[in-house]
Amino acid sequence: MSDEYGFPLPVPGVVSQPFWDGLKRHELLVQRCRSGGHFFLYPREFCPVCYSADLEWQTVSGRGRVHSFTVVHRAAHPVFQQEKAPYIFALIKLDEGPILTSNVEGIDPDEVAIDMPVAVHFDDVTADVTLPKFRPVQ
Repeated sequence: MSDEYGFPLPVPGVVSQPFWDGLKRHELLVQRCRSGGHFFLYPREFCPVCYSADLEWQTVSGRGRVHSFTVVHRAAHPVFQQEKAPYIFALIKLDEGPILTSNVEGIDPDEVAIDMPVAVHFDDVTADVTLPKFRPVQ
């Protein structure tokens, strides 16, 4: 855990490193299968639809909709309780298709709704790590 941030940070692997590098540049990258055109998340070495290894990283719009969410009032682990609760933990269905786990910020937890349009914003939580978070769009 970083003392600078106070929460656990991701540890990129060989396959996921381009995703994290893109976030650092304030770009949301998603893997795409060149054979079938499928977009997918989480990063992996083959397409989960057609099993092709012919993959590329593509910048996506960062726009999507709340697919599912919960408002966390009491975190499962004490490190997340801190000053963050209540917070919105959500599945965001990107316009390109993949679903990304993140937080929705900039809105009262009572106002979040399924299918609410959102857009990514990039939270530079440390000098080395940027996290994708989402905010409502009008």
